[in-house]
Amino acid sequence: MNKKFNTLLFVVGGVILNIIIFFLFLALFLFIATLFPASSQGVVIIVGFLLAIFASFFAYTKIVQLFMAKVDMEKYFHPIFKPRNRRDLRD
Repeated sequence: MNKKFNTLLFVVGGVILNIIIFFLFLALFLFIATLFPASSQGVVIIVGFLLAIFASFFAYTKIVQLFMAKVDMEKYFHPIFKPRNRRDLRD
């Protein structure tokens, strides 16, 4: 496999992993919402949804950081964004 295909697999796998993590947190927070009285469940569900978004982002970021610590990204993956040629602003 070449670097571009590895990058494609990494991005697609990352998206799928992030969605799975999100739904796990959402299920957890929806379960917690059932423990509240019916009059306040709407607010708890909305807050739980927002917390699931932030928690999944945080968990995914930590997983990717651990992955990047273990794997040499430059060796196996093609850069997604090319650096732009910027002139030196110190002149």
